[in-house]
Amino acid sequence: MNINTSNKINYFNSIAKDRIKYRKKHSYYWNYITDYCNYYIHNENSVLEIGCGTGELLAQIKGARKLGVDFSERMVENAKTQFPDLDIRCLDAHQLELNEKFDVIILSNLIGWIDDIQIALQQVRKHCHARTRIIITYYNFLWEPIIKFSEWIGIKKKTPDQNWLSKKDIDNLLYHDNFEVYRHQRNMLVPFYIPILSWFLNKYIAHLPFFNLLSLNQHIFARPLNCGSRKEYTTSVVIPARNESGNIENAILRLPEFGAGVEIIFVEGNSTDDTWEKIKEMKDKYQGKRKIEIARQEGKGKADAVRKGYSIATGDILMILDADLTVPPEDIPKFYEAIVSGKGEFINGSRLVYPLEKNAMRFLNMLGNKFFSHAFTWLLEQPIKDTLCGTKVIFRDDYNRLVSNRIFFGDFDPFGDFDLIFGAYKLNLKIIDLPIRYQERTYGDTNISRFRHGFILLRMWFYAAGKIKFWK
Repeated sequence: MNINTSNKINYFNSIAKDRIKYRKKHSYYWNYITDYCNYYIHNENSVLEIGCGTGELLAQIKGARKLGVDFSERMVENAKTQFPDLDIRCLDAHQLELNEKFDVIILSNLIGWIDDIQIALQQVRKHCHARTRIIITYYNFLWEPIIKFSEWIGIKKKTPDQNWLSKKDIDNLLYHDNFEVYRHQRNMLVPFYIPILSWFLNKYIAHLPFFNLLSLNQHIFARPLNCGSRKEYTTSVVIPARNESGNIENAILRLPEFGAGVEIIFVEGNSTDDTWEKIKEMKDKYQGKRKIEIARQEGKGKADAVRKGYSIATGDILMILDADLTVPPEDIPKFYEAIVSGKGEFINGSRLVYPLEKNAMRFLNMLGNKFFSHAFTWLLEQPIKDTLCGTKVIFRDDYNRLVSNRIFFGDFDPFGDFDLIFGAYKLNLKIIDLPIRYQERTYGDTNISRFRHGFILLRMWFYAAGKIKFWK
């Protein structure tokens, strides 16, 4: 153990006896961090908190398995006294041997105290599986003068100097130890409770451009890269079809086989042409050559059709292909490669990169898509250029978790796109766009009403903003 680490242990041991009382006195600030972390944690998760102190965050977050470690013996003693049912151990972040991997690993207000961050991150890496999420919370150094002034006048406890780390520094350290940062977030303008004012400033103003740069708390989300060897998966491609009789056979012929096998699922809903009859005819014609399942939806709308198809899907990966074939079926293997290679965990098609074919998208539709791309990129804190592209890809086990958590957003989306996008955000998945060439429809007419559906999208954006940006 080096001198710096020893000095820090002595410091935390010395403040341990008053720590519980101090946390309660400043509970507004600490509870804000706890609630934010809890937003992305689910009941089935296993959670490791490194630098758990007296255990308050660990006690309050969700999780089927929770473990806390801290290098201060007295902090750990107080944590065990306060929360006797928690598994809390006295261990140094530089030397973790837990023989266990976790779904979520939290480093809350810790990284500034670590003597060698790279060694600590190597220890973190040993306790990750391919889907582990790292949540790092740290204060914004623009607040350093305010914090030092607060210590000088006695509002805040005096602390030794911490590591001076910018957001880019932390990103770089994570990158060097084979982690990928996929989201940054800042919040909290007022770290103590002032009736009405704290609520208004922290809930709304702190999330707005410019003001957000001044917020106290920084949150960094990362995931491990290059975990394990490549595996091939089976895929279910759900094709919702309403008045698409002329495209059914082409969908089968043009969709390639890839991975460990492709299941095609046609879901017909409320057609006024012979789409259902054509689907049954094509299933009989290609049975034995392709794996084809068919169903008719009981409800209305694409969202209902997608859910119907997913409910009977057997593939490891779930995809959507619109039956109008404006997204070329030949491009679908690209989505498979993106999710299997780990580039992302929710793959969203983007029609707004390559030049569009003439008449592929009407001008007002284009303007609407561009507006919503900016609006949803801000909302989701990850670049997403085209929310309305019908082709989206997710692992089936993640979709099942999305369904379990659907109550959080509710059953509000007639399209199905935003149910999946918002659900993926709440699951803390990495969302990436995949550019595709959007082609002109060759059969039938669009089922989209640009003005009516545009107002629905705007209403959904405001609703989701309350659940994502302005929930706290």
